[in-house]
Amino acid sequence: MKDLNQWADRWDIPAVALLELKQSIGIMDQVPAPNITTEAEAQNIVRLKATEAGARLWRNNVGVLRDDRGVPVRFGICNDTSQLNKVLKSSDLIGISSSGQFIAREVKRPGWKYTGTPREKAQLNFINLIMSLGGDAKFTTGDF
Repeated sequence: MKDLNQWADRWDIPAVALLELKQSIGIMDQVPAPNITTEAEAQNIVRLKATEAGARLWRNNVGVLRDDRGVPVRFGICNDTSQLNKVLKSSDLIGISSSGQFIAREVKRPGWKYTGTPREKAQLNFINLIMSLGGDAKFTTGDF
């Protein structure tokens, strides 16, 4: 599967097109471990597999809370404004490989399929941005 991803990168094939191709011909590279039923379980598996591969991934919580004065404080990558967050949603897991490459994984529940919702499009925009800058980013249901 890595060769297909490298080929798509070399030919500037958009990630959504590659994802659709994989789904249509049944060669998804997301293979969840047995008995995984939730996104949280898939996320834990992805983090373990990343560590086994020599990488590290951390949870990227994104949101807004009010401080003790009632002032909104935004947190998470690409969450500078609500307008930015609507078009560019950073991935659930952010990390680094042993070679220093930036890694992003948007984790979905097992059985998930890309449908092009506004949220998925914003997540895909972030994935495409990371990949365009030489990073390693993708949607996953349990595979690193």
